[in-house]
Amino acid sequence: MSGKTIIQKDFYRESGKWLSVQEIWAKCVNPNLHFIYILRKAQQFPKKSVRGVFWRWVLRHHQIKYGFQIYPETQIGPGLYLGHWGTLVINPKAVIGKNCNIAQGVTIAQANRGKKEGVPRIGDEVWIGPNAVVVGNITIGDNVLIAPNAYVNFDVPPNSLVIGNPAKITPYENATEGYINNKV
Repeated sequence: MSGKTIIQKDFYRESGKWLSVQEIWAKCVNPNLHFIYILRKAQQFPKKSVRGVFWRWVLRHHQIKYGFQIYPETQIGPGLYLGHWGTLVINPKAVIGKNCNIAQGVTIAQANRGKKEGVPRIGDEVWIGPNAVVVGNITIGDNVLIAPNAYVNFDVPPNSLVIGNPAKITPYENATEGYINNKV
């Protein structure tokens, strides 16, 4: 698995199969996978190189088309899975671990003032449900499930469920079991 590209690892999360370049292109009819492919291409090249400028231009077009506001500067580990397309906002300074699932309507944002000024750091194997908001200089541990519509502006320890608005943490050893499939 170590010889696989980050794009192959992202696409593996969707199908559970290692795909060839041609098979990856065929799967790009899916808006989520198409966007991930373009995002990863934009991340491959220096910002001011010819390829970097080209892929960032293509990415910008598809950000508008699909409603994903994710930038090449965002640090995202392998195995990114976007469950549904549309209205997704991730601050470019956010850090997201590997094997993370992010659903539609999610906002991962910067707090501009107060004790938690800054951006979130999200661990590995985190599932973020539809319309959840994760904001501020906080750390989300590994194996955390953030329920739909949760508002999270505090640190979350590993192996937890986060539910509600205001959110509450419940320790849970296998929080993402059955939610995070085809791990890389």
